[in-house]
Amino acid sequence: MKVGFYGHVRQYHNIKDEIDGNIQTVLESGSYVMGPMLSKCEEELKAYMGTKYAIGVGNGTDAIYLSLIALGVGPGDEVITHPNTFFATAEAAWIVGCKVVFVDCDEDTRCIDPAKIEAAITDKTKAILPVHLYGQCAPMKEIRTIADKHNLFVVEDNAQGIDGYGDGFKQGELSDAVCTSFIIQKNLGCFGDGGAVFTNNPDIDAKIRKLRNHGSDARNHHSQGFNSRLDDIQAGVVSAKLKHITKWTDQRIAWAGQYTRKLAGAKNFRLPTVRPGYRHVFHLYVLEVNDPSKRDAMVDFLKENGIDAKTHYSIAIHQQDGFPWGKEYSFHGTFENAERNADSCVSLPLYPELTQEEADYVVEKVLEWDSAQ
Repeated sequence: MKVGFYGHVRQYHNIKDEIDGNIQTVLESGSYVMGPMLSKCEEELKAYMGTKYAIGVGNGTDAIYLSLIALGVGPGDEVITHPNTFFATAEAAWIVGCKVVFVDCDEDTRCIDPAKIEAAITDKTKAILPVHLYGQCAPMKEIRTIADKHNLFVVEDNAQGIDGYGDGFKQGELSDAVCTSFIIQKNLGCFGDGGAVFTNNPDIDAKIRKLRNHGSDARNHHSQGFNSRLDDIQAGVVSAKLKHITKWTDQRIAWAGQYTRKLAGAKNFRLPTVRPGYRHVFHLYVLEVNDPSKRDAMVDFLKENGIDAKTHYSIAIHQQDGFPWGKEYSFHGTFENAERNADSCVSLPLYPELTQEEADYVVEKVLEWDSAQ
């Protein structure tokens, strides 16, 4: 049996009429950039998120750096984040000229450890950039408390966490901006690159709308800006899929629950941790092999048996080849948890369109590898 890592082709066929209908509407309208479908999608997104504003941009990386610029964060400033995530989180801060200050992640959730943040704050720190890693919200209450104490901005990297929430908070309630990605691999993905910023701050909304369109808020009037617009075809795909995201998330959680129950007796890896009261949306279902030297062998075994297992993210940002490329960065403390996460992670196929037969086969082969160790 073959089990792919992504289910987006199946997903397309499941709601093909809705997606094709929106795309056809855009094509017939003749308005493909900054048109009515984008406006419609933005209205739907802000209603879904419960924020006052939603701004469609070119991708999730742009969403972060445009948010930082809109907040006035730039050269000479420091931004705190953690290194066991996708490279773009730090890259976005470097794009605007910031110094990135890395702190370690939490031992259990692998999200940023709030206990490590405060000691890393200096008089140059301007923002905290938590990542909702693998689909579980970072501990935003603790982060907000620290930010308020030191008068810092908080920008949520929600590229992996849409439809999630924490214990007593929603995304966007405890931050200045929430940044998400709509690239096809995401839980809410379009058919190319795409992203959005959510905020309750009218100034941030106005600034990002101007920045994304060559610094323009009126025809022929420009200032410094960028070309970062969610085009109307991709907005139409997002709009069609948004109606289904909660149902799809529920299915992800159900498959994750099955994996966790059926793999609970394994001896050679640890299972994902879900914080009480949190809605973990399982963008990724990540095991950590107890002996990191066996991680690649486990991935190879699964692939040899038709299971497209992957690693996210197997090289922490501060360990990337050639790092740093003249970029401003610093380490605060050690990175035992982040490096362990990178060295031992294995992501299993998990998506709403998975079948019971496929899920059972994944469990069977994972347990077969475990028993052979």
